[in-house]
This record gives sequence, C-alpha cells and structure tokens, in this order.
Amino acid sequence: MSKSVAAQKKTAAMLAGVAVVMLSLSFAAVPFYNWFCRVTGYAGTTSVAATGADEVLEQTVKIRFDASLEAGMPWEFRAVQPSMTIRIGETGLAFYEAYNPTDKAVGGQASYNVTPDQSGGYFTKIECFCFTEQILQPGERVQMPVSFYVDPSIVKDPEASLIKEITLSYTFHVADIPQKQAANTVAPALAETPVKLIE
Repeated sequence: MSKSVAAQKKTAAMLAGVAVVMLSLSFAAVPFYNWFCRVTGYAGTTSVAATGADEVLEQTVKIRFDASLEAGMPWEFRAVQPSMTIRIGETGLAFYEAYNPTDKAVGGQASYNVTPDQSGGYFTKIECFCFTEQILQPGERVQMPVSFYVDPSIVKDPEASLIKEITLSYTFHVADIPQKQAANTVAPALAETPVKLIE
C-alpha cells in the first residue's frame, strides 16, 4: 500500500470521527441549552425553587401575565388577573384559565418565558402548570395556579435592578393524548340529549 493511499485512509477515518463527534454534540446541544437557560435565565427562561425566598424587600415590581395559543390549538386561554404588584422576594400567586369548547378531549403543553430577558434568572417559579401535560375533557374549564417570587438578588445586578415590570408569558400547544382517553369522550350536546326508545 502506497503512503498516499494510507494517508488518504487515515484522513477519511479522521473525518468520519469528526462527523460522529459533531452528530453526538448536536443531540446533546438541546438539553444542554435548556439546562443553561434554566440556570442563567438566558432567553427569558425562569428559575425553579421548592420554597419561597428567605428575604422580602421593600422594593416592588409589577408582574404582567400574558396568555396565547399555538395556531390550531382549540382551547380558550387567559390570565385571570392581568397584572399584580408584589414586593421583591414576596411569594405571588396567579391563576390562568383554560377552556375546551370542543366535543373531544384535547391535550395541551405550555411553554413559557419572561421579559425582559435580564429578569429570567431572577423570576423564580415554585409551582407551575407548565411542568405537566394538561388534558381537558369536552366543555371542561380549569384554573391553573402559578406560584412565584422575584429573587432579592436582582437588586444587586446593575442592569436587572432597573427593571420595574416583568411579563410572564405562557403559550399552550396541542399535545398528543392516549387513544383510550380520546375514545372515552362524548360531545356535551349528545350527552345531554335523552334517548327515545322505539316501541
């Protein structure tokens, strides 16, 4: 085997190795990006905590609540309270309402973010309906709580400390539901109509 052929095979093997590594990194990129966003608040991703803040400051911030639906999502979805003003570090509780006006069960999964982006790392959710898939039966209406606080360390951030208003936005997307649940639904109008027996 000539040196040039051996060199070509070695180069080809190296390129194949690089391709495999790049492919592996592309699969790891999404979870790594999600983790990075959760830790840093980058791109408006919120933080998560099991309990409230240890400190409540006198400074206040206005929280606005926004609700939207993905194209094709048949639910009605809104924030029960458009906004509230809370002290930094104080635990707030807000509710969103979803309604399924269709004659079949519809599953939904919420995505979320906060704006401005600099507030993401300081806006901390304790309880949130976005962590689980929601399934609404025909005609079902539910209120879903969001428990949160703004981390007091925000006042030490030269940029974020100037924020006086934060918007929490949720968008509901259609989610697949098990066939069994989808098959067990009955249109409300049909369910309320008495059956007349033929004599």
